[in-house]
Amino acid sequence: MTDETPKGERIAKVMARAGLCSRREAEALIAQGRVFINGKRLTSPAHNVQPTDEIIVDNKKLAKPERPRLFRFHKPRGVLTATRDPEGRPTIYDGMPAELPRLMPVGRLDYNSEGLLLLTNDGGIKRHLELPATGIKRKYRVRVYGSPDPARLARLKNGITIEGVQYGSIDARLEGKSNTSNAWMIFELTEGKNREIRRVCEAMGLQVNRLIRIGYGAFELDKLAVKAIEEVGPGELRKVLGAALAGAPLKLGGRPGT
Repeated sequence: MTDETPKGERIAKVMARAGLCSRREAEALIAQGRVFINGKRLTSPAHNVQPTDEIIVDNKKLAKPERPRLFRFHKPRGVLTATRDPEGRPTIYDGMPAELPRLMPVGRLDYNSEGLLLLTNDGGIKRHLELPATGIKRKYRVRVYGSPDPARLARLKNGITIEGVQYGSIDARLEGKSNTSNAWMIFELTEGKNREIRRVCEAMGLQVNRLIRIGYGAFELDKLAVKAIEEVGPGELRKVLGAALAGAPLKLGGRPGT
């Protein structure tokens, strides 16, 4: 007997990479006895499979995993960054082309926020682009009701604590001058905590009435139409992630949390 971990990949992870379902859904299929490995019914998700193994789910051979892919999506307002909603509200997946692989959002945008949302079929890419340690900047155009104080905006570079929550450095500045009760600003940050910009603005006496993400690292919203989705070319993807690939901290082909 050996204590070594069997080589290969966990079956639920492989099923998810093939675009069949989520990892949790894969575990449910296994529990229901609907997954076979080399003709033998699988009874536990704690099973590693090899590339040569034949995987059958519901009497159909599991498709081979797709290559890692990344897409730019222009999320509209009033849409959830979620697979489904118990309240029946629209989600980012409603109306997307059926031929797309199963895609996961990189980070999220609130229901009333809009703009650039990256989607990927690869957990390794998702993790790399989301982790604060990578220092990837998110850029937003923000319209607020009120009169922003340039001096207070400048101090956000030192971070700010709101109701016990510490927010990191934020580069915030006015976009031109406003002669009305509304002002446009540009925010750049690397953390992207839940509702961060809205909470920071509220702490300064400003009310956000529009929030548009226009950039995520090297990727920009540019002129992508609302609800449009466009794939990032393999060459551009490798160019952007090249340093990570060369240094091997980016493990492609995974799912978040695996």
